[in-house]
Amino acid sequence: MRERVWLQGCPDYGPVGLFERLDQAFEALGVYDSLKPGMTVVLKPNLIMASKPEEAVITHPALTAAVGKCVQKAGAKALIAESPGGPYTPALMKRHYAACGYQAMAEELGLALYTDCKSREVSLPQGERCRRASVIEPLLDAEYLINLPKLKTHGMVGYSGAVKNLFGAVPGLQKPELHCRFPEKEDFSHMLVDICAFLKPDLSVLDGIWAMEGNGPTGGSRREMGLLAASASPYALDLCGSALIGSGPERIAMLRLAGERGLGPGSLDEVELLGDPIEDYAAKDFLPAKASSTDFIDRLPAFLRPAAKKLATPYPKIDGKACVGCGRCAQSCPQHTIQITGGKARIDLKKCIRCFCCHEMCPKHVVKVRRLGIFDL
Repeated sequence: MRERVWLQGCPDYGPVGLFERLDQAFEALGVYDSLKPGMTVVLKPNLIMASKPEEAVITHPALTAAVGKCVQKAGAKALIAESPGGPYTPALMKRHYAACGYQAMAEELGLALYTDCKSREVSLPQGERCRRASVIEPLLDAEYLINLPKLKTHGMVGYSGAVKNLFGAVPGLQKPELHCRFPEKEDFSHMLVDICAFLKPDLSVLDGIWAMEGNGPTGGSRREMGLLAASASPYALDLCGSALIGSGPERIAMLRLAGERGLGPGSLDEVELLGDPIEDYAAKDFLPAKASSTDFIDRLPAFLRPAAKKLATPYPKIDGKACVGCGRCAQSCPQHTIQITGGKARIDLKKCIRCFCCHEMCPKHVVKVRRLGIFDL
């Protein structure tokens, strides 16, 4: 049986149009049949950092609001829960919701925001790389879990969608620990699939009205794609999402690995598309992140591969003139390779594992992704 993905155009975040389309998605995918009166439904948006919705870094609060209205229509209760980068404390979480426009939205609609900031360490039975991890409590206790990713590029893994969004289940500063444990893209991608396979979201809804291209997930540019997509399968949804930006499992390791592990479809041929065709919205000129592209390395003589990999691997570079010395990069660095000296951040690249946590968490977007010589294109 093929996995179903619902896709439809949506030109803006107007509340009426959003609700009408998502109401159709809930009907088409049978979501209303699963929601019960009084049930607690956890909504997991992408709120990676404090950012205004128009910057296209976060899941737009209007989309989360429309999903919350659909949940309320079924008589269920919606609880919004997230763990962004940085310390995970109630006071900081409240400020984070407010900065992202979620506090005002939740108060207007009567949606609850999770701010207790509790987590539990759990075993991941299906884990192939990661066997244990800490996960924030609402996602563990959810009666129904709705994953709300943003359509974005990603400097390390190429694409940020439904699977990658569930990395936010890991509390605050424990994310850099996983970056440190799994510094290579393949192992890190395995870990992302391990977490997704454990959480098993009941529904994933992709915010593709405003996407991010270029140096995502936080330092890219807004791209108006004008679409929404949803599926019970996060892997099928990401296959469609990656196709929309001109990529696919041959470039996105976590999608390839999920297909190989039998968790999701291996290609679009195994997906049943409901609504509009992907071709109506696919962007052939979508700017990718400056990630490492090293497929050619395996074809080089063995003695040349270490040097070629070093040359082709991207690295973070701080714009010293623009850096304000806030320390968020140092705080998020799993290897503690960043120091604040003279009011500016400095990276010791000899110890850097290229996880790009600093790039993701810089509020001023002054940490750039660079490659050496001819590879920095």
